[in-house]
Amino acid sequence: MHDVSRLEWALLALIFLYSFIPAVFGLLRIPELLGGPLIIPSNPRAVIDPVPIALHILGSSVFCLAGALQFLPSLRRHRPVLHRILGRVVAAAGCVSALTGLWMTMAYAFPDALQGPLLYGARVTLSLAMVAFIAWAIVAIRLRMLAAHRAAMLRAYAIGQGASTQTALLLIAMILFQTEPLGLARDILMVGAWAINFAVAERLIRRIFKKRTFTAAISSGR
Repeated sequence: MHDVSRLEWALLALIFLYSFIPAVFGLLRIPELLGGPLIIPSNPRAVIDPVPIALHILGSSVFCLAGALQFLPSLRRHRPVLHRILGRVVAAAGCVSALTGLWMTMAYAFPDALQGPLLYGARVTLSLAMVAFIAWAIVAIRLRMLAAHRAAMLRAYAIGQGASTQTALLLIAMILFQTEPLGLARDILMVGAWAINFAVAERLIRRIFKKRTFTAAISSGR
């Protein structure tokens, strides 16, 4: 990893920091799910049916943290074998995260204050979309369609990082209004977090596409 530039290290540290709270809080629940001591407040749904939430925590943590490494140009350029190995791990973890998220959305009984129709529909749709993006990314890389592969993985990553942005927005809302948003306000905030992530991803995709188009034009002498 000595080939990674300082800018890339800074970007990686920023992504890790952004993912820290949801990843760590999720991992702190694992002992409870395994019958160990209670470290954070209990989640009744997790106690009743711990399998999907345990798999979701592990899959999401690997996808968000290991997935950040996949976007480093130096890793792709100087460690292609490592990039491919990590890619398989990240793709599998992303599918586990998305499918267990869908499982929990449809199987768990959420109170209306924590999940209304808007959030339910968004979770179902985005879980399926995340699997579809990862599947297309795999197909695209096998067809040597690098731009399509990166765009698909960025969109999947935007969905997978939803919890990080949701946590940030919830903290901001609680600081501003001195209470946790519930009901429709919570639904809008949670869905809005994914909208923010998608907006950032699409901006990055456009920048990558423009850069590749410009480079191709220069190479062809246009």
